[in-house]
Amino acid sequence: MVPIFIMSSRDYTGKTFLAIGLGIELMERGYKVGYIKPIGKRPVKKGKGIYDEDAVFMKEALSLADPLDIISPFVLSYEMQQLLLEGRIRDAKQRILDAFGSLGDKDFVIVGGAGDFFEGAALDINALSLIHEMNGNALIIEAWRGDVSLDTLLGSARLLGERYAGGVFNKVPANSLEHVKGSVKPFLENKAIRIFGVFQKDSLLESMAVRQLIEILNGKVLCCEDRLDEFVENFSIGAMDVDNALKYFRRTPNKAVITGAHRSDIQLVAMETSTKCIILTGGMYTNDVVLGRAQAKGIPIISVPEDTFTAIDRIESNIGKTRIREEGKINRAKKMIGAEFDMERFLKTVTGNK
Repeated sequence: MVPIFIMSSRDYTGKTFLAIGLGIELMERGYKVGYIKPIGKRPVKKGKGIYDEDAVFMKEALSLADPLDIISPFVLSYEMQQLLLEGRIRDAKQRILDAFGSLGDKDFVIVGGAGDFFEGAALDINALSLIHEMNGNALIIEAWRGDVSLDTLLGSARLLGERYAGGVFNKVPANSLEHVKGSVKPFLENKAIRIFGVFQKDSLLESMAVRQLIEILNGKVLCCEDRLDEFVENFSIGAMDVDNALKYFRRTPNKAVITGAHRSDIQLVAMETSTKCIILTGGMYTNDVVLGRAQAKGIPIISVPEDTFTAIDRIESNIGKTRIREEGKINRAKKMIGAEFDMERFLKTVTGNK
């Protein structure tokens, strides 16, 4: 069994994207694949148990037969946090290692890493501790932040030593792709820092479903409840005159338009372009003409209590933090891994055939 730790130095780098794409690719090659999330941070109730949200998703997405008690052996809920502070948790590490040991019949076990290398250190279950206990291989994913990302991968490789298998750069803007592939990757490779893939920032993976926007903004759906799983890739503010708005909206595909309820002219113009939903701020409703047009075109209209700037601030604080859950995103992750990840080199590295 070969354990593969998907690790990063911070949250929202694309660990789930890499885990799901890699898991599917390995399964399609005929390997038996398992998954474990040692430290759960997003508790959800499933049946009679409390498990990690990512672990539940991975079980379903990869059709894993292993029970959730194995895939999600420890969830750091609020209650668990209190027990930790009171010194009443002593078996977390053993619980995780026992669950991991029960996956010994797999060819590969993907281990979903925490938000950083040190999360869980108070219980001796941080990534750096577990990777040595499990004799694992670290696959580091770094969301491109400019050349400072070189330091992250260099530092990670030195910190992990022989446990470092390689890294990938994710969410690279199109205008930086040539630089990362042509300069950054060769620079790191010359320092014996293996890079298995460079992934361009993808609008679909970064997108939000209309349903997610409603949750973020505490919105009320006024029409088209059957279209809430559409993906929003861009956002436009409808505060200009109609002529300029039309030109602007035509250049912006798959968007949500944020505007005041009184701007029915903007709302009608937006619906003549590639618009996935219209967000009305200030807790107000629109008129029947707009609602009728929206219903005919299948464009949800959502009323939110916040003013425009507060709504925009909430959306911006969640951009880049969307999760892979929908089938379209899973398929995109699979396609990207198949196209840009050096699977042959990766397999040789983690199986010892370097």
